Amino acid sequence: MPPGGGGPMKDCEYSQISTHSSSPMESPHKKKKIAARRKWEVFPGRNKFFCNGRIMMARQTGVFYLTLILILVTSGLFFAFDCPYLAVKITPAIPVVGGILFFFVMGTLLRTSFSDPGVLPRATPDEAADLERQIDIANGTSSGGYRPPPRTKEVIINGQTVKLKYCFTCKIFRPPRASHCSLCDNCVERFDHHCPWVGNCVGKRNYRFFYMFILSLSFLTVFIFAFVITHVILRSQQAGFLNALKDSPASVLEAVVCFFSVWSIVGLSGFHTYLISSNQTTNEDIKGSWSNKRGKENYNPYSYGNIFTNCCVALCGPISPSLIDRRGYIQPDTPRPAAPSNGMAAYGATQSQSDTCDQDQCIQSTKFVLQAAATPLLQSEPSLASDELHLPGKPGLGTPCASLTLGQPTPPSSMPNLAAEAALTDILPLKEEHVGHQFLTPEEAPSPPGILAGSPLAHSRTMHVLGLASQDSLHEDSVRGLVKLSSV
Repeated sequence: MPPGGGGPMKDCEYSQISTHSSSPMESPHKKKKIAARRKWEVFPGRNKFFCNGRIMMARQTGVFYLTLILILVTSGLFFAFDCPYLAVKITPAIPVVGGILFFFVMGTLLRTSFSDPGVLPRATPDEAADLERQIDIANGTSSGGYRPPPRTKEVIINGQTVKLKYCFTCKIFRPPRASHCSLCDNCVERFDHHCPWVGNCVGKRNYRFFYMFILSLSFLTVFIFAFVITHVILRSQQAGFLNALKDSPASVLEAVVCFFSVWSIVGLSGFHTYLISSNQTTNEDIKGSWSNKRGKENYNPYSYGNIFTNCCVALCGPISPSLIDRRGYIQPDTPRPAAPSNGMAAYGATQSQSDTCDQDQCIQSTKFVLQAAATPLLQSEPSLASDELHLPGKPGLGTPCASLTLGQPTPPSSMPNLAAEAALTDILPLKEEHVGHQFLTPEEAPSPPGILAGSPLAHSRTMHVLGLASQDSLHEDSVRGLVKLSSV
């Protein structure tokens, strides 16, 4: 648009739509995404997680580090001071076998310590409330006063009645063989015990690795202890016993550590071998759940009646998946966006309020100016100036948009509205005419600013505006004639 061509309309020009506006009508997909949190970050139990939730351990891990130090130091001294001499004097297979045992022990230890033992997820508030209602319905109501509902259920497994206890912390009825660990504050499926030496609970998902750990550790301890004694004996035959101890002081430290630990490790391995062969847990054996002392009809309903089958099930059966999904994402409650009630298209929903206000203001102002200029005044008052064209209830050119009315959106354009500008510039000369309804021919009408007088566009616009004015004036003349006739 040329400079000075449409002064009143320069405030109504369309501005570029901002797709990143913070308008309430903006699409929810444009909002900034909040980083999703994983479930291990809000896990309610007393556990520690590492490597983005891949490693799960108990909080009390001091004894676990002691276990690592004892194994690493004892094995390192054996490979550094004893294996070179034994490989030359006896056979090179000694360090090879020792290395295999060492890596197997470390692998099973880390697998036991860093895995989920079978933690049961806690009930959600809705699930806990529903469970409470079920307990109340099952217990019934008593008129004599309130009695706490029973917190146990009975199920029959292989002909044996098993009680399911209610956990007040997790708000669930624990499945058979499950128990709540007081150190980790979790209900663990097929709970065996909490082992501080591995820094984790021992349950359904890591029991086989725990058993292989203590079994292989007992073999490694016996292996190191036996060949350390062999090393000392061979050296004492050559230079005497005292000189052999002076030549290899590390062997003395290894022998002391292995001597005091081999008894407990081998005894623990034998105890768990008995438990596996009878398909029991440490928790059940300590409580005597399936002991004959409770009755002749009391027996273990989980045993297959065969030692070989029990061992195969415990060591070779499938590993159940983790139930807590600690690396899963927390699903936030996202509010649904309100659907447009007037069929507004997606294009209109992305416009900002400021752009819509400018469009409505320009449309209303244009309509008002056209109506005021095209209708002649009945009285002989002077014409209103352009800055006084204001109707109550209608926003003027300089007034801000008070409210946003929903309707069919007007698509923006990079070019100004030529029709509105042409209409305003065409009717400005008409406001200076006399009240005598004198009209100008198309050739005599002045051209709007910025448009040539002889152009076809100028003639068409002038004829359009004059046609509207002539129609209104003829209508007013007929009304005046009817009034005079009625008065006569």
